[in-house]
Amino acid sequence: MAALAALAVGISCPPPNSNSSPHPGHRPPPSPPPRQSKISPSRDPVVDLLQRCRGADHFPQIHARIIKSGRHRDGVLLFKVLRSCSDWGAMDCAAKIFENIEAPDVYHYTAIIAGKMDRGACLEAICLYARMVGEAIRPDSFVVSYVLRACALGSALEEGKQVHGQVLKHALISARAVRMRLLEFYRKCGEFESVRKLFGEMPNTDAVPATIAISCYVDYGLVDEARAIFDGVREKDTTCWTAMIDGFARNGRMNKALKLFREMQMEEVKPNEVTIVCVLSACSQLGALELGRWVHSYVGKKNNIRLNAILGSALVDMYSKCGSLEDAQRVFREMNERDVVSYNSMIAGLAMHGRSTEAVELFRRMVRQGLRPTVITFVGVLNACSHGGLVDLGFDVFESMTKDYGIEPQIEHYGCMVDLLGRVGRLQEAYDFIKKMRVEPDHVIWGSLLGACMVHRDLTLGEKVAGILISNGAADSGTFVLLSNVYSSFGKWEEAARIRDQMRKRGVNKEPGCSSIEVDNEIHEFLLGDIRHPQRREIYRKLEHLNQVLRLMHGYSPSTEVVLQDVGEVAKEWALSIHSERLAICFGLISTREGTTIRVVKNLRVCDDCHSMIKLIAKVTGRKIVVRDRSRFHHFENGACSCGDFW
Repeated sequence: MAALAALAVGISCPPPNSNSSPHPGHRPPPSPPPRQSKISPSRDPVVDLLQRCRGADHFPQIHARIIKSGRHRDGVLLFKVLRSCSDWGAMDCAAKIFENIEAPDVYHYTAIIAGKMDRGACLEAICLYARMVGEAIRPDSFVVSYVLRACALGSALEEGKQVHGQVLKHALISARAVRMRLLEFYRKCGEFESVRKLFGEMPNTDAVPATIAISCYVDYGLVDEARAIFDGVREKDTTCWTAMIDGFARNGRMNKALKLFREMQMEEVKPNEVTIVCVLSACSQLGALELGRWVHSYVGKKNNIRLNAILGSALVDMYSKCGSLEDAQRVFREMNERDVVSYNSMIAGLAMHGRSTEAVELFRRMVRQGLRPTVITFVGVLNACSHGGLVDLGFDVFESMTKDYGIEPQIEHYGCMVDLLGRVGRLQEAYDFIKKMRVEPDHVIWGSLLGACMVHRDLTLGEKVAGILISNGAADSGTFVLLSNVYSSFGKWEEAARIRDQMRKRGVNKEPGCSSIEVDNEIHEFLLGDIRHPQRREIYRKLEHLNQVLRLMHGYSPSTEVVLQDVGEVAKEWALSIHSERLAICFGLISTREGTTIRVVKNLRVCDDCHSMIKLIAKVTGRKIVVRDRSRFHHFENGACSCGDFW
């Protein structure tokens, strides 16, 4: 197979050094594995130099000694030198030595390819392998493993397939390391069917290939199939458990991720840093604060898991998203290592809790400490400006991205600016800003402006924006729901019905409101008017009692105009009273001790009426109520909200 067809698809491999010796067409059998030289290492001056080597700059001297002593044909010695060059990063010297080997064998190629891989030079490694094959040198399992890894990291699908063909030709498939590399290669290249086929030819009880297959299956959303593979593994290691937990978390099955983590503890398998980060992610998305604290307890000397920058950032993110900004700030202060990711997590946490000024100040402190902000940093800072209505500061930060840091704004940064202008009611300015963007606006940006049109009651611009979305074919379920709500909010019931009819014809379903609350380390979920909960009678009695108290003693009157349905006032009042967040709060009131903070997570924006009522509930009950909705956190206390009624 001539040079592996130069690995076929358009890769132009550089020619060998012109100073190197010509390679004969026929090669002797491959050299035996490296063995000890007949000269004792203690007497061998070259080996002695290798042992005393302390840096890449020593290798020219070593190479000169090899040539001077006439040992430039000593294959075993040259292999050792190439390996040492790789260890010390002296790849320029390694390349010169390699090109002057008269008849390099598979071991020399393996050494130089491994060195290239250590430096991330995947293309060069692949080209060297192609050259080796073209010289009729038979590959072994070691060099094949390296080049398959190069193909995986370089997304070189066609080249990797040809290497797979050579694996079969030379009967190397029986080597476990080769099978693992093939699995990893096809997984990274997104070749699901190849992974399925390869894995089907292996013992399914082996944890390592099973872990690779599990990761591949969950990448494609096939979580149940991944779980079946997981269950078939007899001796699961930490990596296998972690892959399955991560699979559940990444596919929205948070409760199952946490349940599996508990099973892992019962099996006495110790989690590692990656496991903890995956579980914290699940806690973050569920808003499971107490469970997150329990997971946090694993971090420490007892379990040999250190609070480094990665884990600290995950904890800050978890505490922020679970509503305990105080805990997030405490973890941030206790971190001995803080990188830009740590600051990003804390800035985002402050932003989502409405602490806009503090978020901007933390950003400035990070810059003063010499850390360079990233695109993610600016998303956090601009979000902070948006949640605080800091328009002028937001534009200053936005303009500084290019001017001071050379970072070109991306679609997310433009989205933050549109959101900022929309929140403060500068709708026409937001529309003009979109029209002048350097990137093509997506449906999220137009949807943000459409939502602002509904909040600020601008039907004309709302219809214009909706028309753009629909004509561009960018309208999704959220677009139709928003447009229907815009018409409903203006009492245009026929237009709203027409939009809902279009939704039905297109098979678009409105996302139902869902709220969750954690009590005694268990997550309880509620939908609108939910009657599934075992304590539903007590929940609705508490809800009715609160409605009466707030009406009679605090003058509460339902804001029925937020009910976007063409029904009577009584029906509207009932529809408001059974919103999912109210049910969750009532369950919290009857299930926790007096004075306990109630934390609720909702998947949609809190409506104006619920926002007003929760402020009164917090005042009447003397409880602090923290609600995380789609937009931000609301801290209700003593009849007021941290958002200042701006969300």
